[in-house]
Amino acid sequence: MRILFFFFALLPAVFMAGSLAAQEPVKNPAVTTISPQATADSLTDIEILGASRLTILKVDDTTTLQILAGNVRLKQGKSFFSCDSCVLNNGIRFFEAWGNVHINDVDTVDVYAGHLRYFFGKKLAFLDGGVKLTDGKGTLTTPDLEYDLNTEIGIYRHGGKVVNKKTVLTSQEGWYYANIRDIYFKKNVEMKDPGYFIKTDSLLYNTQSQTTRFIAETFIRDSSGRTIETKDGYYNMVSGKAEFGKRPVIRDKKTTIIGDEVAFNDSLGTSQARGNVVIVDSAQGTTILAGEVFRDNKKERLLATRKPLMIIKQENDSIYVTADTLFSARLSDLYAGRDSVSKDMIKGVQVLSIGEKKPIKDSAALIPGSVPGKAAADSVLAVLPEKKDSLQLVKIPPGKDSTDRYFEAYRNVRIFSDSMQAVSDSLFYSFRDSVFRLFQDPVLWSKESQITGDTVLLFTKNKKADRVRVFENSFLVNYSNPEIFNQVKSIRMEGWFREGNIDSVRAEGYAECIYYIQDEDSAYTGINESKSDIIDIFFAEKELDKVVFRSEVEGTIWPMKDKSPTEMRLKNFRWLESRRPKTKYELFE
Repeated sequence: MRILFFFFALLPAVFMAGSLAAQEPVKNPAVTTISPQATADSLTDIEILGASRLTILKVDDTTTLQILAGNVRLKQGKSFFSCDSCVLNNGIRFFEAWGNVHINDVDTVDVYAGHLRYFFGKKLAFLDGGVKLTDGKGTLTTPDLEYDLNTEIGIYRHGGKVVNKKTVLTSQEGWYYANIRDIYFKKNVEMKDPGYFIKTDSLLYNTQSQTTRFIAETFIRDSSGRTIETKDGYYNMVSGKAEFGKRPVIRDKKTTIIGDEVAFNDSLGTSQARGNVVIVDSAQGTTILAGEVFRDNKKERLLATRKPLMIIKQENDSIYVTADTLFSARLSDLYAGRDSVSKDMIKGVQVLSIGEKKPIKDSAALIPGSVPGKAAADSVLAVLPEKKDSLQLVKIPPGKDSTDRYFEAYRNVRIFSDSMQAVSDSLFYSFRDSVFRLFQDPVLWSKESQITGDTVLLFTKNKKADRVRVFENSFLVNYSNPEIFNQVKSIRMEGWFREGNIDSVRAEGYAECIYYIQDEDSAYTGINESKSDIIDIFFAEKELDKVVFRSEVEGTIWPMKDKSPTEMRLKNFRWLESRRPKTKYELFE
């Protein structure tokens, strides 16, 4: 009875059915192969490599149990098993093991547990009791695990944690693919890393490449505070490269990026967004729409292509700018890299200083970082071209500054707001002085007035048109009626706006004008054709109201019957209404 009690204490209840027919205790066994079927594949056979005690128990005619205890070591093909004790059942090709269970599978995966049930015919293991699985790269811990040695797939359903260096992933369920080192996490997935936090419902992670693949709605936050919301993509923690699809949303400080696809290279600090891209900069009050956008996050540079559009937000009258290409960067970086150019540009040139005009005596004093008597970190003077023979000095304070930015537009530039529209070949805009600089055949419209010249500077205040300066071949055309245009031309021209509408204009240098005289009933009574060195033009209710000549004037007032409107054209007259953007929606075409 004592021997019988000993056997019952070792065997699990599942093996206790039937009567105890025979017992053959064996001590210090040699290596033994258990082959219940003569035709069995040797890869599915179990070899006993060693044990302190081996007992063979015949339960009935069809069931024979082998009981091993003490430093048990088994082998099946290239898989090795060890435990404190186990029971093998030939009939159902099954063994159960207890205490310090260890499976080494094909020298690549090690699994540890307190308890194992293993169907060696199917090579299917069920482990519980503090399960730990490692592939040499990452370590999985879970309460219980199902592991298929054929497919090298492990499954847990009651919570698990994977640790790979400093990266920790947890989830309610998981599938581990040992041959490719992938883990599929599902339900309440969280990934914590010194550089990232990720929360999602489903996630794929490769312990070897340290690549995370996103296959469900996912939230990501990095150490800088940048957040990413995506449903598709991957991130490699070694290279810092990432790609996101299905219109991810990236929020980086005060910048939000949305696109069909977004790619990052954090090691280089670059990113690329493609397909219906939207970039909102709340600090600048700007929005960029484009087909493709490239960003240098370290230097805060941006290049937008494929029908880019920039919106400068205002309360009632936002400004829309489009071109073939838009580029934006820090103003301080622009001038910091122009030392040699600046020396050539400003040598012996009269410049506009901050608040005054003065000749340049020492060109080095105007180079960024070379302000006499001050360190580069304390003060920087930058050279800002306004026209060919004039430069403007701009003081750029150190540190973060929302106005330390500019943007450039190249080819087919078009600007639209409700009160003002413009076109040109290229454009430069500084957020520091809020000036649009239009180059190469620029045209500016305000209500019924059109201004052209070689270069046009549009000054804005509170993001509204405030003043305009025109250099070389300045020409103002004011539409009155079909074929009837008031006209002023000069070398230079300066205009002022009120509530977004042009209020007055001063023409200087060989100024000429043609304007139509009207009576109180707005009937045309004559045409004034005059010349003067300075002419001031005043508007009321969008129409020309008064013309004042500030120096000696010569000219003629023609009766309406003596001149037809088509005759009354100053040299180089152009009415370019066909180029004018009529609505903001035209800019999207």
